[in-house]
Order: sequence, then C-alpha cells, then structure tokens
Amino acid sequence: MRSPKPLVLDANILLRAVFGVRVRELLESYEEMAEFYTPDVCFEDARKYIPDIASRRRLDPGVGFAVLDQIARIVEVVDRSLYEEYEELARARISSRDPDDWPVVAAALLLKAPIWTEDQDFFGAGVATWTSDRIELYLQDSE
Repeated sequence: MRSPKPLVLDANILLRAVFGVRVRELLESYEEMAEFYTPDVCFEDARKYIPDIASRRRLDPGVGFAVLDQIARIVEVVDRSLYEEYEELARARISSRDPDDWPVVAAALLLKAPIWTEDQDFFGAGVATWTSDRIELYLQDSE
C-alpha cells in the first residue's frame, strides 16, 4: 500500500467545496488515500468570503460555515509558524502574480506537495499545480 500523497489546497478550492458538490465529493472520496493541507490564512479567507457569496446565491451563510467546519475535518490546517521559513522563497516565486498567495506556495514547498487551485497566479511558481478538472488523475495515482 502506498503512503498518502500530500496536496495543498488554496482558498478558492475551499470555497468550491463549501458552495459546490464536486470538490467536496473528491475530498470525501480520497481522504483516506491523500493528505489534504491548507495554510491557516486560506481558512480565514474562506470564512471572510462565505457571507458575501452566500448572500449573492441567496443561501444561509450559517450553512456555509457549517460545511467549512466539516471540510476542516478532512483538510489539515498548516500553521504559519511551520511555513514561514519559506516566506522569502515563496514570495520570490509568486511576487509578479499575487504576493498575497505566498502562504500557499510556502506550504507546498514545506510539504513538497503540489497545489490544487483554479488560480492561474500559481502557474509558473515552480510548484506543480492541479486544477479541479484534472485533480482526480493525481488522486487516483495514490490508490
């Protein structure tokens, strides 16, 4: 049996898991075969955007927060104290795109893991990236 493969999620994937079905299904289906991580700031960002997105979709934000809490049982939060040693390198890799995304790159460098994202800003940052339409190829390879 193979050891679980690590994968770092950015905030947009967390939000897709909250407001969609497919990402949440993938997380639940592969939680025993993969290790899902996200920097602490991604959960903070998701919490910040849930009320606005829920309002635009005429949904109860409380349900969104509850789903995010369920996702937190599958996706392990990486504390800044663990990934901050990679801050300078991560900022250098992502600075021309979106410097606020450095924690995701830093966590990926720390964990030696690819990033699951829909954000094009990560492409070219020197870390493998997977989008939702292809992530199952990576996850199936861990079976």
